[in-house]
Amino acid sequence: MQPHKISSSAKLEIILRSAVFFTGMILSTFVISPCMIAARPFAFRVRWALANRWVRFNLWMLKTVCRLDFQVQGRENIPAQPGVILCKHQSAWETIALQVIFPPLVFILKQELLRLPVWGWAMATLKPIAINRAHKTAALKQVLNDGVKRLREGLWVVVFPEGTRVAPGKKGHYGASGAMLAHRAGCPVVPVAHNAGEYWSRRAFLKYPGTIQVRIGPPIDATKFDAAEITAQAERWIEAQMQEISRAS
Repeated sequence: MQPHKISSSAKLEIILRSAVFFTGMILSTFVISPCMIAARPFAFRVRWALANRWVRFNLWMLKTVCRLDFQVQGRENIPAQPGVILCKHQSAWETIALQVIFPPLVFILKQELLRLPVWGWAMATLKPIAINRAHKTAALKQVLNDGVKRLREGLWVVVFPEGTRVAPGKKGHYGASGAMLAHRAGCPVVPVAHNAGEYWSRRAFLKYPGTIQVRIGPPIDATKFDAAEITAQAERWIEAQMQEISRAS
């Protein structure tokens, strides 16, 4: 957990370690991204494997350089059938780590991110669901249509139900788009709670040492409930786990 008071020498060490990690992340991005772009004609699994090398390298950097590791409880709850992941969103960390915790998956992201030079072009090869948030009705329709296609292709779909990153101890409004997608596709919903924001907060440069706790909940059968009830069940489970994680920290 981020300490409320740390010595100046410890703070300097954290700054230096974070700078080394940031440098490694940037350099690895410029190495892997062109490879992914060049691999566009090949099967998705080839591009996924390349992206996974980047993911694993940066998680290794976090562990060895920043001394920031993670533990996962509930891996046995991940079903064999692809489903929708409803995950707490506190940090950039989960957008990286979910890719090694779960089977191949896709994210919902803003269209403009794919226009970023090199990194955005590489991201575009991983079949993301790129939406225009300014047009909410059209964006929801796209999430449902493209999401069903991805699930039928054997890919998981990650949805951050609160829509944006929320600070530790806070809770945003849980939207129902992920539950609607799962209900339409007839696939399971898997809730995920974690406290990554306590170590790598929103838009933060510093990465504090520690162990992020990740908890994966029992899958919710989306064929048995409507979207409102699925969302409510996922919200109750996630927020209860967040309180437990906070008490244990």
